[in-house]
Parts: sequence; C-alpha cells; structure tokens
Amino acid sequence: MNAPSQSGLIDQLEDALGDKDLARRAEILRKVTDLFVLRSGTFSENQIALFDVVMARLLENIESAARAQFGSRIARLPDAPRGIVRLLASDQAIEVAGPVLTHSERLGDDALIDSARTQSQDHLLAISGRRTLVERVTDVLVDRGNRAVVSATAHNAGARFSDFGVSTLVRRARDDLDLALCVWSRPDIPRQNLIKLFVDASETVKNELIAADPRRAELIKTMVAHATDEIQTKARAGSNEFAQATRLVRELNAVGKLNEERLLAFADQGHFDNVVAALALMCDLPFGVVERAFVQNQTEQIVVLARAIDISWATTTKLLLLHAGVNGSSRAQLDVTFANFFRLQPATARTALKFYRMREKGNGPN
Repeated sequence: MNAPSQSGLIDQLEDALGDKDLARRAEILRKVTDLFVLRSGTFSENQIALFDVVMARLLENIESAARAQFGSRIARLPDAPRGIVRLLASDQAIEVAGPVLTHSERLGDDALIDSARTQSQDHLLAISGRRTLVERVTDVLVDRGNRAVVSATAHNAGARFSDFGVSTLVRRARDDLDLALCVWSRPDIPRQNLIKLFVDASETVKNELIAADPRRAELIKTMVAHATDEIQTKARAGSNEFAQATRLVRELNAVGKLNEERLLAFADQGHFDNVVAALALMCDLPFGVVERAFVQNQTEQIVVLARAIDISWATTTKLLLLHAGVNGSSRAQLDVTFANFFRLQPATARTALKFYRMREKGNGPN
C-alpha cells in the first residue's frame, strides 16, 4: 500500500479533528501512524512534536482495540512521540499500555516508576519485561509486585537491584523455590545476601535447592553454618542470660561440680542457655556448635555428644525433649532416637566428637 500524500493527509486531518465519527477518526489515526512508521528516523524534533499533538487528539474517545493496535505499532520506534507514549503507558487497559511499558525506549524512568506505583499488577508485569531496568524501578517492582512480577523481575538479566531491592528479593525468596533458585543463580547478588537467603529459607526450599544442585550442597551447608555462627555470636553477645549461664557453668567446672546431675537439673528446669553452656564445656566444643544442635534439626548430634561423655539415656531424653520444644518436633521421634542411642558405641561417639573439635578448630571460634 502506498503511503498517503502529505497534503492529502493534512486535508483529512482538518476534517477528522472536528469530526465526532469515531470510526473515521480511527481510520485517520491509522493513516497518520502509517506515515510516521514509514518515515521513522527522518523527522525533526518539531515534526515529532506535531505528530504528538495530532495523535493525542485522534486518540480521544477511540475504542480500546484501536488504541491497542496503535500502541503496538509505535512501541518499538526509537523516535516515537514522548507525550503519546506516556499517554498510552498510563492507560488502564493493559492491552493498550502493555506494549509501550515493555518496549518503548521513549518512556522515562519517572514514568515507569509512576506506573509501577499506581497501576495494576499486569502493568507491573509488563514493566518487568523491559530490556533494562534501573534500580529505582526494580525497587518498586519487587516491593509492590505480586509473585509473578517479582519472579519476572528477578529473571530479567537486564534488571539492576539496589541494596533494598536485593534484600527484598531475598526476603520474598525464603518460601519460594523458583525465586530462590533465580536469586542464587544471579551473578550480581552479593555473597552476604546469598548467605542470608539460605539462613532464612524454609527447610523445604533448602532441601529442594540442595537436591536441584548436589554440587553446591556442601557449599550451601557451609554458608548456612558460617552465617548461623555469626548470628548466634551476635545474639549471645547481647544476652545477659547467656552471660550469666556461661559464668555459672564455668564456676561449677572450676570446683569440679559440672556433671551429669547438674546438666539434668538445667534440662529439667528448661534453662536452655545453661544446658548449652554446660554441654559445650563438658564436650570441649564452641557454644555455637551445641546451640545449633538444639535450634536446628540435629537430633543425632545431641545423641553423639551424650554418648561421648557417658551421659545416661534418662538425661539424654531430657535434652531431646528440650530440643523438641525448641523445634516444635514430635516426641514420637524419641522412639527412633532410643534405638540409635544404644546402637552407638561410646568409643565411636568419642571419635566423632574429636572430629567435631578438629572441624570447629579449623573454622575458628564461635
């Protein structure tokens, strides 16, 4: 089809702008768009500004389907009129706004942020698919967006994230396996944020991540352990209760009174800090190792520690019940642990304890 002549088109514009026939206005808009698309890249800024005014007038009251068709045609043009692009981007109909929100390079960051803050999740999803996204835009997307928006933004290789954006991604990935995998695979996520992800992630997400990439399993576990140590150390440093517990068990140990009877009494009273401090000192292990055994799912390690220092099953049961209270786990697990306790020979447990000490010595104090 030959492009309409410029003089003939101007005559039609004069009539169309004063015409209330929407079908005729839509047809003129199509012809104006044909002309602009055909000669895109050759117009001066003044000419583009003129198209901006004319197109905006012709778009008034035109049905959504015609606006959507128009938007899809100019969305990728490098010199599309800026005013008309902003007008389309603010349209409540996603079929109209979507193409320019996703593709138009003439849409500035401020306009994108305004759309992301005020429009629907479908609009946010369209923005998340842009070739590049600056930090100010992704801040809004990951904060306000639903799961689909956040996932699409995280999967966008051209997206850049601020510290706030990264922290928000990590927080939202704790119970979302797909998002966690995506965050883990992005090369621009700082290591400390990856550590926090795996410290805070649900057990389901952790297990699935390890299963999905066995080669990283040990790395993940090491990262979690180190991060947990840092968190635990800070928590202990600010705890008066733990300071008192440490002082008490050290005084008892100095006078030869730190024994199984004392440990049982602490467990009976539900004194978590006292139990951790006492068992750590009795096993010659860092506090963090014993604390992790209670706050994480490490029942077997508690059994090893108990057998290594010849603690009875009765006292071990009290320790395991304290562990169950911390983790919300079932007491029915004691039936399984009972068999493991008596199957584990004390000599084997002491060998395991030596291994724990060597490993933790290599990791440094915690």
